Order: sequence, then C-alpha cells, then structure tokens
Amino acid sequence: MKKVGYIRVSAKDQNPDRQLVAMEEYGILRKNIYMDAMSGQDFSRPSYIKMLSRLKKGDLVVIKSIDRLGRNYGEILEQWRKITKEIGANIEVIDMPLLNTSSCGEDLTGVFISDLVLQILAYVAETERSFIKQRQAEGIAAARARGVKLGCPKKQVPEDFEEYVCLWEKGEISIRKAAECLCISPATFFRRCKEHKEVHNGIAAREQ
Repeated sequence: MKKVGYIRVSAKDQNPDRQLVAMEEYGILRKNIYMDAMSGQDFSRPSYIKMLSRLKKGDLVVIKSIDRLGRNYGEILEQWRKITKEIGANIEVIDMPLLNTSSCGEDLTGVFISDLVLQILAYVAETERSFIKQRQAEGIAAARARGVKLGCPKKQVPEDFEEYVCLWEKGEISIRKAAECLCISPATFFRRCKEHKEVHNGIAAREQ
C-alpha cells in the first residue's frame, strides 16, 4: 500500500504548511504529496488529476479535511466514488476519523456510516459556500447603497498620456512601446485610449 497526500489551498498566496505538517506526521513522503493552489469548486486541478492517474488499488489517499478535497457537493461524492469504488483505493480524512475507509474493510456497517457521514459533510461544505457567496452579495449591495465605491482605485493617467496617444494614433509608436514609456501595461494603455476617445467624442457632440 502506498500513502499519498492531497493538499489544496484556495490561492497561491495561502500557506499550506499546516496541511504539509499533517501529511508528514502521517509518514507521507514529500514526493507522494500532491498540491493545488486553486478553487475547490471543481476538480479540474493539475495535481489532483496527476494523483488520480497514479493511484492503484489498495493505495491510501490522505487529506486534512473534507473541504480540502472540494466544495461542490455533487463533485465530492463523485470523486469519492471514483477513488474508492472504481480505483479501489482508500481515503482518510485526518479531521474526521469516521471517513477513514481503510478501517471499514468488508464491514458493511462501517462503509454505510462512512458514506453517510461523507454525504452530510459534503452537503454542509457546499451549503456554507453558498452562504458565503450570499453574504458577499448582500455586503456588496449594502455598501453600494451607502455610496461606497468598490474595487481598486483607478490608476492615474500620466501627464504625458495624450502625447503618446497621438504618437500611437499616427502609427509612430506601438501600444507596447507607449505603455512601456508610461510605465503601464499595454492593456491599460489601450483601455485608457478608448476612454479618452469616448470622452473627447462626448465633448465634441455637446459643442455641436
């Protein structure tokens, strides 16, 4: 039996150390630990897919908590079935010993309890995710009602912006070169050019 660990953090700047320590305490070698830094909404994750492709019957997949596996109720159940039924590997959730399928063996009661607990926890995980999204939407609506401006403040246009716009429109300079001279990204330069043109067109229309 080979032990493999699966770690997931929601973003690249989140710290996976707590999960790594838990894996090492279970005696899992670093080379057998797979980690993704992305959302748990679906299972299109490079390391997770690689782990599945290398799993064999009798292997053990260890995860810290059920939400590290995923946050979509239907997807969690489907992946659990794929690992335990199709591949024939076992899963152990460190924070929930009842979800240790390797301890069930041929005990139908143990398997039933494990599957039941999984369904309850997966449902709770997805419900909490829905609540979070709902609270975020309500918070945004309330902030807008108070007149709060959301999002990052727009970067100020450099003083010589119009000069480079003219050069670009005459074909004397590329977007990339203009952006580089203004210390902004090409996408920002192009977007500001469109805004600049719309503003001038609006002024011209009002003056007619």
